[in-house]
Amino acid sequence: MSQQADITVFDGAATPVVHTLKAAGLRQEGNVSTALWKEALASVPDEAQIRYTQVTETLKSGVKKVTARVEVPVMESISGQNAAGYTAAPKVAMVERIEAVGYFAPRSVETTRRLAEQILINILNNVTTTVTPVQTGSAAELIQKLIQVS
Repeated sequence: MSQQADITVFDGAATPVVHTLKAAGLRQEGNVSTALWKEALASVPDEAQIRYTQVTETLKSGVKKVTARVEVPVMESISGQNAAGYTAAPKVAMVERIEAVGYFAPRSVETTRRLAEQILINILNNVTTTVTPVQTGSAAELIQKLIQVS
């Protein structure tokens, strides 16, 4: 089983910025396993750090439900001080969230899970050519191999 490690990822900005998501812990509650990563920028409040979460749950039917979720907090824009000279501390205005959820039957195999994952990735990226599927990393292991980090 993979060990939880930091994740390096680029965003979709006009000039892409690299983000390093630090391993932030694991939690096991019954049949639900959760792994969390978050950015750790010294100049940004903890609640405003980018987060990535992986969740694995075995449903009563035996189906494995796996979720990969990204949360990007958006800070309010502070435009100076009021008449008394006070400047409010910045805070999170909203959080942009996106997730991929897979439901895999006990009889599913890695090959078909990889196929389903790659089709979704290609649709999201408007890919219309042959692309070699990624088979390494925490999200690929979660979806394709049904392996949660430890």
